[in-house]
Amino acid sequence: MAVKEPVAGFGVAVVREDGRWRCSALDAGALAELDAAITELRKMRSTGAVFGLLAVDDEFFVIVRPSPRGAALLLSDAAAALDYDIAADVLDLLRVDPPDEEDESVWPEGDLEILVDLGLPAGELEVIVGEVDLYPDEQLQMIAQRCGFADAFSAVLDEI
Repeated sequence: MAVKEPVAGFGVAVVREDGRWRCSALDAGALAELDAAITELRKMRSTGAVFGLLAVDDEFFVIVRPSPRGAALLLSDAAAALDYDIAADVLDLLRVDPPDEEDESVWPEGDLEILVDLGLPAGELEVIVGEVDLYPDEQLQMIAQRCGFADAFSAVLDEI
């Protein structure tokens, strides 16, 4: 089995239980392999929402939300699948073909309604994803702000 190279970036698990938000850092392996991220998130027992925010190499982000019937996923830039295993894993799980090498455009792939029950409508998430001049951590900070866990999210980033 080949050893995966470490991937720059961070992963944060977000849990909402009894009206309160908790954020914690995910293991670095969660950035290299989608299955590792899903497995780690599934271990977090909660009666409320559990999802992961992964910022990869200052290039793109992934939102992972495990459920009993699989995992809801959002990849901020489908073209990242050409260069990053975790992005290719997302497209594979979504059963979406990677874009052509020549395609320079940026578009999201996956479920834009992934956080709608937490106060982030699909249209707003699409606007955040479309802010291509921002780094992934800045986009995720906007998501955290909109959903109401910005303070807990920032506290974890300060520790990473």
